[in-house]
Amino acid sequence: MAKLTPSIKRLLTLRNPNPLPSPSAARIRQVLSSTYQDAKFRNAETGWLVLSTCTLLTLNRPPTFGHFYRFIAETDEANGTRGAALQDTVNKVALMREAALKSTIFVGVPRVILSLAALNDVLDEDVKSELRKSSRRVATSENIESTVVRGRALWDSIYAPHADKLHDKLGSYHPDFITFIIQAYGAVLAPLPGGLKAFNDTSTIADPDQGNLSRALGSVVGIACLRAEERVVPQLTSHVFGLLKARNVENQSIEDAWLSGDEGTEWVIRTIDTIVDGVTAEDATQEKSKL
Repeated sequence: MAKLTPSIKRLLTLRNPNPLPSPSAARIRQVLSSTYQDAKFRNAETGWLVLSTCTLLTLNRPPTFGHFYRFIAETDEANGTRGAALQDTVNKVALMREAALKSTIFVGVPRVILSLAALNDVLDEDVKSELRKSSRRVATSENIESTVVRGRALWDSIYAPHADKLHDKLGSYHPDFITFIIQAYGAVLAPLPGGLKAFNDTSTIADPDQGNLSRALGSVVGIACLRAEERVVPQLTSHVFGLLKARNVENQSIEDAWLSGDEGTEWVIRTIDTIVDGVTAEDATQEKSKL
């Protein structure tokens, strides 16, 4: 059996190996409350839920998911009693899980694992029991073609009129790279067939569309991850255009129509920045306290 030598163990403790800590409970609650109230005023609560999830995930602050869950579940901090109804809470958690899953495309598997694990650890048992247990994304010979078609359609929707040129460019870097991206877009980033869910919906384990996010909200996922990640402006710009182009989707909800407009897209970016600034504001103080 393989074992870590003492020297390897020591190496693994160097170069900031652990996720960053959560800000204080009071601070994270203030950030969540102020941004939520603003979203509620604009009837953009689903967008807020999605961008908040992806921003906290990208910042690599797993402990914040405990605070986030208790906030959306309206949990009394004094006695731990959940104020929100079960089916309301299940729906919101399912949307958070789906947003986190889609984040894999933008920030990779490790941060998604840490954040989903942190969320799973704090869920009330009755909520956990109502979340979907079986995968809707198992690849089979019967569905792989439709998955690729769905992925290419999303690609074209986001990157038109440069979709073909960009497709070939990425394929020239590695022939399997663009194939992987298109398949991932179809399997993970694109909405699944069926109905879409929003913040004020309800859900149970019997809900076949549990957590299914719209085309516009998929772009909100990309913008939140890439904005919070920083230093990836070409990709961020592409997905900002992707959200703006989502206005062309037929039968949009009122919220998605607003989010994909100029005002809504600007609001998405500014709200991400507000959360990033709020969550990281205490970092310098915490670092100084260690000295």
